[in-house]
Amino acid sequence: MVDFLAENNLCGQAILRIVSRGNANIAELLRLSEFIPAVFRLKDKSDQQKYGDIICDFSYFKGLEYYEGKLEAKPELQDLDEEFRENNIEILTRFYLAFESVHKYVVDLIRYLDDLNEGVYIQQTLETVLLNEDGKQLLCEALYLYGVMLLVIDQKMEGEVRERMLVSYYRYSAARSSVDSNLDDICKLLRSTGYTSHPGAKRPPNYPESYFQRVPISPTFISMVIGRLRSDDIYNQVISIYMGITVNLVEAWEPYKAAKTALNYTLETANIREQASRYAASVESLRPQVQQLLKEGFLREEIVLDNIPKLLNCLRDCNVAIRWLMLHTAESAYDPNNKRLRQIKDQVINDSKYNPKVLFQLLLDTAQFEFILKEMFKQMLAEKQLKWESYKKEGSERMMELAEVFSGVKPLTRVEKNENLQAWFREISKQIESLNYEDSTAAGRKTVQLIQALVEVQEFHQLESNLQVCQFLADTRKFLHQMIRTINIKEEVLITMQIVGDLSYAWQIIDSFTSIMQESIRANPTMVTKLRATFLKLASALDLPLLRINQVNSPDLLSVSQFYSGELVAYVRKVLQIIPESMFTSLAKIIKLQIHDIMEVPTRLDKDKLKDYAQLSARYEVAKLTHAISVFTEGILMMKTTLVGIIKVDPKQLLEDGIRKELVKRVAYALHKGLIFNPKAKPSELMPKLKEMAATMDGFYRSFEYIQDYVSIYGLKIWQEEVSRIINYNVEQECNSFLRTKIQDWQSVYQSTHIPIPKYPSVDESATFIGRLCREILRITDPKTTCYIDQLNTWYDMRTHQEVTNSRLFSEIQDTLGTFGLNGLDRLLCFMIVKELQNFLTVLQKNILKDKAAVDVFKALLSAVNPVKGIVANASKVYTNAVAKTQKIWPAYLEAIMKVGQMQILRQQIANELNYSCKFDSKHLAAALDNLNKSLLSDIEAHYQDPSLPYPKEDNTLLYEITAYLEAAGIHNPLNKIYITTKRLPYFPIVNFLFLIAQLPKLQYNKSQGMTCRKAADPVDWAPLVLGLLTLLKQFHSRYTEHFLALIGQFIRSIMEQCTSQKIPDMPSDVVGALMFLEDYVRYTKLPRKVAEAHVPSFIFDEFRTVL
Repeated sequence: MVDFLAENNLCGQAILRIVSRGNANIAELLRLSEFIPAVFRLKDKSDQQKYGDIICDFSYFKGLEYYEGKLEAKPELQDLDEEFRENNIEILTRFYLAFESVHKYVVDLIRYLDDLNEGVYIQQTLETVLLNEDGKQLLCEALYLYGVMLLVIDQKMEGEVRERMLVSYYRYSAARSSVDSNLDDICKLLRSTGYTSHPGAKRPPNYPESYFQRVPISPTFISMVIGRLRSDDIYNQVISIYMGITVNLVEAWEPYKAAKTALNYTLETANIREQASRYAASVESLRPQVQQLLKEGFLREEIVLDNIPKLLNCLRDCNVAIRWLMLHTAESAYDPNNKRLRQIKDQVINDSKYNPKVLFQLLLDTAQFEFILKEMFKQMLAEKQLKWESYKKEGSERMMELAEVFSGVKPLTRVEKNENLQAWFREISKQIESLNYEDSTAAGRKTVQLIQALVEVQEFHQLESNLQVCQFLADTRKFLHQMIRTINIKEEVLITMQIVGDLSYAWQIIDSFTSIMQESIRANPTMVTKLRATFLKLASALDLPLLRINQVNSPDLLSVSQFYSGELVAYVRKVLQIIPESMFTSLAKIIKLQIHDIMEVPTRLDKDKLKDYAQLSARYEVAKLTHAISVFTEGILMMKTTLVGIIKVDPKQLLEDGIRKELVKRVAYALHKGLIFNPKAKPSELMPKLKEMAATMDGFYRSFEYIQDYVSIYGLKIWQEEVSRIINYNVEQECNSFLRTKIQDWQSVYQSTHIPIPKYPSVDESATFIGRLCREILRITDPKTTCYIDQLNTWYDMRTHQEVTNSRLFSEIQDTLGTFGLNGLDRLLCFMIVKELQNFLTVLQKNILKDKAAVDVFKALLSAVNPVKGIVANASKVYTNAVAKTQKIWPAYLEAIMKVGQMQILRQQIANELNYSCKFDSKHLAAALDNLNKSLLSDIEAHYQDPSLPYPKEDNTLLYEITAYLEAAGIHNPLNKIYITTKRLPYFPIVNFLFLIAQLPKLQYNKSQGMTCRKAADPVDWAPLVLGLLTLLKQFHSRYTEHFLALIGQFIRSIMEQCTSQKIPDMPSDVVGALMFLEDYVRYTKLPRKVAEAHVPSFIFDEFRTVL
């Protein structure tokens, strides 16, 4: 019969493919269980209120019209629903595909069984497959993996969450409209079972059999599989079903009468005591045995070869004891609310004298022993033939030499010529030479006979008297013995060790030993080398899910290997993280000593003060702590580069990643805690907290600088990379609140699985520290309470006239958060400006332009001021009336404009600080960027003059990339930026013009301070007002700005004309304000003066300057 797993056996290959897919499905389900979007759990009240109407369980299918109708009735809900879809459809599709693959798996298995019954596979039936060793194994695995999949789904993804995700996928995807979609079947299979993995939760009735029955599988097949299992397998009461998922049969078999009765015999107190005591005694006797075997130089090749069965038995006993004790004492195997289980657990712990440290030590020693033995065997297997041939050659040559000795020619003292012996030894030499390595059985038998013959020849021919001849014979016998030993080195031994040493049951339980591992590393860093063997032993667990995938040459091999290897490497990192943690604890002490205790030695020193500066005890403490750090480093570097699954673990990289992780954890926590502000504090806590934070960051920086040589890492590089990553990630998360399509953690370029940036719950409306910092700056520079004096770059309180803050604030942020911090703050302000402008336009379109009375005023004013080049008759009355009639619409308008202006001032200040520090710290970069920018702009201008000249193509990212550099170096003007795309708006210039002249009466001109607010009760701050209007106009076509400036020019001319005719000598304050606006407009936009003079005669400007 053809081998069942042969490539040309279609029946075998079909079931092998199914089983391979099953293992891949489980890996995908386990991988995805870490990425369930938290919102589908609806745990928080805020989530329930926000998303309660758009996330539904299967009750949705009963009232589909009702739910959709509720959505359609509220536009804001539709908007939220659309945003939710955009953010989650990708991950929902991934989950759906995983669920679909589970359903497809069981459908394919049923089809395979049907094909077997219908005789599709020639000469194969269910019975013949079950009689075959591989066939029986694969059919059992196929059914078992289906059960594992369903249990994994129920344990890792709660029923309600699954339903919500499936309903959301159904609503958002095109699957419901496609004919071949089996979404209904998947929903039936995976609807909630009522099971929950929370401790103490009651088990649903008929669970899990009713769950398993949702897709009916042939009862004949199931009973045949169980029949085969019954004759093959034995159980303990706590078992591992797949990659460390443990099940306590006491609990699992509770509803099944016969099974429960059978198990009760095992669970009698005396029986548990006997088992537990046996394993306690076993651990007691095995520990010294293994420690003896591990002594340096004990496991030599000849000892191993002579004692293979003994060593394997010892290994088997160790692994059995470890397995039983680990499984039966695991916390996860016992429900704390189940009294009977608690009693069993307590009895097991007492009777087995369970000590986790002792068990862990035995695991360490066993892993080390197993590792050494495996390596020796691999080495011996590799050299087996070479060694065998060399022993054969040596033995044969010795016999030839002895033959020559007895020929009487070879000068060997007192050996008489003996032709018989000469011929005999020649014959023996030939016999040794003729031994064949390929036919090991015959060669072994013949070698034993040859050894016997050599013993006999020594006795019968009285050769003992000649020591040299005896020595030759003894040597040859030794070589023949070695040949027998070598031929017995079989690969089966390695396979047995692999089966015996399987640790897949501890894939999850091992975590309970993490603290013991870390404690032992802290006490003795060289412990890492021993742990390496344990990690490798755990890595062997990967063979279980990968075996079938590999046999069928499935493309899933890489992704499944990567998943399990990644999980294991993450665990290795978690254990070894104690080293960077301990290093940082010592570092903190060093920095404290260096800053607070050790005085800096001056360049000149009186010798009688030498003793004061020596501070020997403090310096000794620093040296001791530094030595401890280098010992930790040494410990991790002793662990050789190791292949964990398919991932190469380099200890130097592991150390560096660990240090990065600890640095990120501490810096992120310091920033989170240090930048929380009390909005009611008077004065603001901003500057003191920034100074404090700068000192903390400097401490981290100095400690990193200090440590780098002792642990052989590039401190400054790591510092800059990680701090920039923390800040950029927090900026990205803060900006998410302004984005419709959010950037999830797994999509972020700044987040990492190995070196994760911690996420902290928000303490106010901001999501992160960068948001809190930004909002605190906006709060203290609020144009409603402060006045910004441009010449001094300073904000003053409107009521008390006290300084609130100045441009030093941005230098302080630079000291605390560096360039990345300032740049991040700038990005966040951009998002805020965009949101403010969008809100403003909504107000303009929905409120102002829909207000009939206001629109009538705009129409009337437009006809009154037409043509713009002319002069308005009865100007004061026309303008005053228009302002009076629109008074109520301006407060919201003013607030929005000033907010935008305020943020633009902050952006200008940030750009100045960035540019200053860039020129100061890296002048070559600043100069290069400036020149590149200028040359690019001149090329683009030249292209617009003559389109035949070159210009960056659409797919060229140069302009996009250079912008990021320019903004980081502060070489840009925030006022020239286009923040939003806009459509044409009616009355836009006239609305803005009216708004401006409505604000002018609230302002007055002051020679030393420029334009300031008249009354603190009615606050208007000039700089934010001008910059806000300027930014708003910049978002629209330039003709709107032209029209707006023309209206201001006309206003100035008309009022001045009226004053002249009425012989009023002084220039009215509104005209001064309007002229100041034009002056500032030209200054801020860096446009030529003729732009303003086109609308206002130069003599008015001359007169205005005399006022100034």
